[in-house]
Amino acid sequence: MVKPGSSLKKLGSQTVLYGMGTMLPRFLNYLLTPLLTYIFSEPVQYGIHSELYSYIAFFNVIFTYGLETAFFRFSNSTGDAKKIFRITFSSILLSTFIFSIALYQYVPVIADKLHYSRHPEFIIWCIGIIATDALLALPMARFRLLEKPVPFALMRLGNVMVNILLHVVVFVFVKRAYAENPESSWTSWYNPETGIGYSFLCNLLANVFNLILLVPFLLDYRPLAEWNTYRQILKYSWPLVLVGLAGMVNETFDRIVLKHLLPLEEGMEAQGIYGACYKISIFMTLFVQAFRFAAEPFFFNRANRDDSMKLNAYVLKIFSQFCFLVFLLTSLNLPVLQYFIGEKYRVGIGVVPVLLMANAFLGIYFNLSVWYKISGQTLYGAWISMIGAGITILLNLLLVPYFSYYASAWATFITYFSMCIISWQWGKKHYPAPYNARAIFFYGLFAVVLYLFSYLFDDISSISLKLFLNNLLVIPFVWLWIKWELPVFKKRYAEFKG
Repeated sequence: MVKPGSSLKKLGSQTVLYGMGTMLPRFLNYLLTPLLTYIFSEPVQYGIHSELYSYIAFFNVIFTYGLETAFFRFSNSTGDAKKIFRITFSSILLSTFIFSIALYQYVPVIADKLHYSRHPEFIIWCIGIIATDALLALPMARFRLLEKPVPFALMRLGNVMVNILLHVVVFVFVKRAYAENPESSWTSWYNPETGIGYSFLCNLLANVFNLILLVPFLLDYRPLAEWNTYRQILKYSWPLVLVGLAGMVNETFDRIVLKHLLPLEEGMEAQGIYGACYKISIFMTLFVQAFRFAAEPFFFNRANRDDSMKLNAYVLKIFSQFCFLVFLLTSLNLPVLQYFIGEKYRVGIGVVPVLLMANAFLGIYFNLSVWYKISGQTLYGAWISMIGAGITILLNLLLVPYFSYYASAWATFITYFSMCIISWQWGKKHYPAPYNARAIFFYGLFAVVLYLFSYLFDDISSISLKLFLNNLLVIPFVWLWIKWELPVFKKRYAEFKG
């Protein structure tokens, strides 16, 4: 039997490995933000990019309909991961074909409704991205289940490198060459009116590249339709669709609704500014995502052990403290991080600390939500996510017309914080893990107070001096953790190991 101490150590090492496969590629992918916001200096252009990727996120949930999480659960409960993969991947192949054809039939209508009737190719390329994302989802989940972070990392990194390379070729070399000589044979295909839309085509081609790389890993795949098992899988997974859709409302509704709640031109500009500033919360997003990729199979694989609740509770405590440290480091360095985006986008930089803390609580919610996934009570997760979606929609509809994207940022924070509280309270009955809520809230509040102290340095003209003074505020947080938490960490680790 693998001891919990080694399990805790393994979770940490796999978080690092999945971080290399998740954080590094996504960080590199985020480098497209400065490229695009500096090349397309008007926020309206980036608003197109932000809006359509929000719709892509919604349809990704529909196209995969909860089969990733179902694949983890049924692979572990049946002990036959190969059979479950054959069933679920067969389902994804068929449904992706049907959904894609259905969407393609309505391309002109969709383009007209979204005010892109002059560019229906944007919608076609986005459908291609959604379809290829769906086809990649389960093979990548298989790497995670088998705890093979190296091929997982290489696949993710390859996808992003191809995407970046294509962006550089199109937006740096071809765009410039076209401006110098529109009649050149190798730039004749470039249409300046398409503009930032070529970003969707680059992403689609990078996904196709990944699918080609996956072929050797799918040589053992054979279609399988086992209806009894499949019905059980769908019964488990369909509430996760509601969870996913509600989650996408929480994550992307604000970037979609701005255009419709504000005058069109102002709304498109607000979408661009908010979407670009949202990207600066990358560091929190990447940390949470890397932990999620490692933690989901970790929690499922150890769900039946006697001390799993105690271990998961302690994991949440440590995870939340690291989240608040990421919040502090990022917020205090905004005087330089703001140059990550173009000049006209920086007017919205004030939303970043709010979004960072919102995403910290999203990570905490992910940890708390383990109870309904392990117990199979995914309908609870659907209710929590739908309540969160209701809060998101209500606050955006009421406040965006008055406070623009600042209302969206605060709505995001209030939503994720509320979902944490609800999940924690509902989970006490079904999964009574000894979560240390007092410690979590203390470190979160302490990080916010330290950040607020940085406003005392706002009038300092020297960015170097301001950054130096800001980062001194990290010391009390780290010192307190070392003094209070490090001895506890050593003690708990010894207990788990023993």
